[in-house]
Amino acid sequence: MTHACCGPGYASPEAAIKAEREKILYAIALYTGTGIEAPDYLATVDVDPNSPTYSQVIHRLPMPYLGDELHHFGWNACSSCHSDSSKSRRFLVIPGLRSSRVYIVDTADARTPKLYKIIEPEEIKAKTNLTAPHTVHCLADSHVMISMLGDGEGNGPGGFLLLDKNFDIVGRWERQADAMRFNYDFWYQPRHNVMVSSEWGAPKTFYPGFELNDVAAGKYGHHLHFWDWSKHEIIESFDLGEEGTIPLEVRFHHNPESTHGFVGAALSSNVWHWYKSNGHWQIEKVIDVASVEVEGWPIPVPSLITDILISMDDRFVYFSNWLHGDIRQYDISNPSQPQLTGQVWCGGLLGNGSEVQAHKLAGGPQMLQLSLDGKRLYVTNSLFSSWDNQFYPNLSKTGSYLLQIDCDTENGGMKINHDFYVDFSKEPAGPARAHEMRYPGGDCTSDIWV
Repeated sequence: MTHACCGPGYASPEAAIKAEREKILYAIALYTGTGIEAPDYLATVDVDPNSPTYSQVIHRLPMPYLGDELHHFGWNACSSCHSDSSKSRRFLVIPGLRSSRVYIVDTADARTPKLYKIIEPEEIKAKTNLTAPHTVHCLADSHVMISMLGDGEGNGPGGFLLLDKNFDIVGRWERQADAMRFNYDFWYQPRHNVMVSSEWGAPKTFYPGFELNDVAAGKYGHHLHFWDWSKHEIIESFDLGEEGTIPLEVRFHHNPESTHGFVGAALSSNVWHWYKSNGHWQIEKVIDVASVEVEGWPIPVPSLITDILISMDDRFVYFSNWLHGDIRQYDISNPSQPQLTGQVWCGGLLGNGSEVQAHKLAGGPQMLQLSLDGKRLYVTNSLFSSWDNQFYPNLSKTGSYLLQIDCDTENGGMKINHDFYVDFSKEPAGPARAHEMRYPGGDCTSDIWV
């Protein structure tokens, strides 16, 4: 298993972990949908406990347009390109989920990144008929691949956009996407010649907000797709049914020899495990989170699992329950029988939230990022602007938090670090909402090993 690239900017795992500890964290911060007329931006956060600016935003890179809805983002290079000594993890690829614009950001100066290039939505649509970019992964051949959730009109199923090393549009990655109705996240495992992708819904459906009737009308996904990585074609699809509605983040084990992986089904509030046995892909539900009756709600409130990740040693899985308000840690030493080992409450609708530095935690825990050593789990609380406004309407006024959860990597267990609180309520243009996070040295949700 190759644990790090050998090109410029890469080092041994021990050196990477040490560098990560003393550096920074990048986070997306949003004004889209808050009523504040300001662009979304990339925030640089100091996560060094020995720094005088610890847990503060030390730099902001605003985008030149309004209303992008910056969402998920990734690197131009990761561990999959270990054989290319010319590659370095230098450029962030940051798409706008609403605008379909893609920003390339240069992090040569890690603490003060700069805008490098803009790929306009008109060019993407003209060359690929795709919109609504989501997940970004670097590939071993120097390309960057982005899952696209819609066609030119915002309908499903979308597809996959390829950029070359100069961030010019190559075209579409998939040879056909007829077997899927929707698109969302993806992860590939090269040694097994496979990619897994999941389904949210068409941009036309989820942009305005969530409507329960859309679920009954079949406008949200419930399939998991397995692709032949070399042929760029779907080889098998699993219908998760009503118990697997809106499968979002997909995560393979980091060990490239492994066929095990997990996906969280948001609306059904459960976790599914996949693996290959006797040459065939198998899938099983391994975790259920029960819905809860809440006064004023027409149905029992689902936990809404919105993010999930696996620790770098493949021992623990973490996921966030955005509506219930908790984060859970499970030991997955036996992937078919996860064992609950930790739980913390960070807001939510059930009234179990806590305070950090006299701040009542608003909203619910959403995006997660784990340090390479597995000891620090960072969490933000914004999901998607229209859904934020629907389920947590005060979040546009209170702004987001960015928390640190300390994780016991020996025995399991988690606790909120009360010395760390990034307050996005007092940003220069007003309260902002924080979303995905990335480490300069690589992280548990972007690096793919070959």
